[in-house]
Amino acid sequence: MTATRVAALADLVAGQPRLVEAEGRRVVLVRIGDQVLALGDVCAHKGGPLSEGKLSGTRLACPWHGWMYDVRTGQCVFPGRGAAVPSYPVRVDNDEVWVEVS
Repeated sequence: MTATRVAALADLVAGQPRLVEAEGRRVVLVRIGDQVLALGDVCAHKGGPLSEGKLSGTRLACPWHGWMYDVRTGQCVFPGRGAAVPSYPVRVDNDEVWVEVS
């Protein structure tokens, strides 16, 4: 798999989702402490932009209808219907954030 540089670590504010693009895909980055996680930006429910949602702990809520996703796995945790968004591997090298989407 090929990783794409998507951001500088300094650009990511803990607790604030950030939209980036990797290989033509919309990806939302979240920083929790020293960890950076990446998910697909499109809610599995009605396509809402998760990057505009609210992060609470490890849960990211879609701004349109409140569906909540675990940012560690991409799994929808509310409502519990088995939905998920893609979760992508992230690597931080020399304060640069790289994501593998393919």
